[in-house]
Amino acid sequence: MTGTALLLQADGLHRSFDGVFAVRDVDLHVAHGELRGVIGPNGAGKSTLFGLIGGQLRADAGRVAYDGAPIDRLPPHHRAKAGIAVVFQGARVFAGMTVLENVMVGAHASTRAGFVSAVTRLGRHRGDERAIARTARECLARTGLLDWADRPAEALPLGQQRVVQVARALCGRPRLLLLDEPASGLRAAERERLASLLAELKAEGLTMLLVEHDVAFVTRLADRITVLDLGQVIAEGTPAQVRADEKVVAAYLGTEVPA
Repeated sequence: MTGTALLLQADGLHRSFDGVFAVRDVDLHVAHGELRGVIGPNGAGKSTLFGLIGGQLRADAGRVAYDGAPIDRLPPHHRAKAGIAVVFQGARVFAGMTVLENVMVGAHASTRAGFVSAVTRLGRHRGDERAIARTARECLARTGLLDWADRPAEALPLGQQRVVQVARALCGRPRLLLLDEPASGLRAAERERLASLLAELKAEGLTMLLVEHDVAFVTRLADRITVLDLGQVIAEGTPAQVRADEKVVAAYLGTEVPA
């Protein structure tokens, strides 16, 4: 990535749990406008790395910088205000709120209004609600969920609840979108719709970090791929380079690479 402006820069990240390394000496440099994939077999450390970048976990060692500034000490909500949106693994919606209201929370998370006003409609922020609602409906339309806008979010099938997270993240107009296995649990048509959406966002210049177990889903979208195994980077390169790497094949098939 030499000579390319970086939006996300992680260097020497370490994180252990009860003395066992989940992530060890990991470097990850993502350029502006890049869609970077992170893959690896189960237990490779993908979700731990995701948490270190999103702020849900604190590194034992190493540093994370965003747009040239260190963010190691910033909590997740401050990272959101800086333009980092997160789509977590698993369905996460706010029960008791409609699909539209869930998506609107994404805009409040990145503005002065904040989450509380998104839920309580504090008077001083009511003037922003209509604009945010319009943006939320646009995001629902992009993700194919506009017809569900007024339904309770928890009433949606789990796969569509995952897509609500994507719409909510987009509603905050992020500069960096972190996605942790967004395709997991989606049906074939939903996966294709999500792949098309990510391709559109990539063409629009949005920087994305896509953490996935599904190699085929990542290789069709990513500019470059980082491969983790047992908490360490074992390969990095274009999708074609990664697919041909013997260490990557061995990690997924559970075989040893000849010396």
